[in-house]
Amino acid sequence: MEPTLAVGSRYFINKLAYKASSPKRGDIIVFRTNGSDEAALHIRRVIGLPGETIQIVNGRIQINGEVYKEGKDFPIINNPGMAANAITLEAGEYFVLGDNRNNSEDSRYGDIGRVNKKYITGKLWFQIYPQKEIGPLKN
Repeated sequence: MEPTLAVGSRYFINKLAYKASSPKRGDIIVFRTNGSDEAALHIRRVIGLPGETIQIVNGRIQINGEVYKEGKDFPIINNPGMAANAITLEAGEYFVLGDNRNNSEDSRYGDIGRVNKKYITGKLWFQIYPQKEIGPLKN
């Protein structure tokens, strides 16, 4: 998730954020790839929402056939992975990408794939370390 999140930084996770609502595009979520408590926690940014079709064409993200314009200056994606072909998300499924787009395991690859809402632990929301960076996370 570099450059947004630095290696070694510490954060609070809002575990109640999605009990009464759902992730929104741009949210930075914490999730497991399966229901096992031993499964590693992952942190990625939500790009695609349930019911949407996601595809990466010429290095750009398309949502329902329209180029997605992000609020940050992310690099063109070199490897679209499985998103070279259109991916339609089912109910409760999310498409996530790491902010370090060309060096991230995310929904483009089979190890992560579509993230099911039931495996989302919460939303990253407050940085507690390093001291000079303490405060709410800016998506």
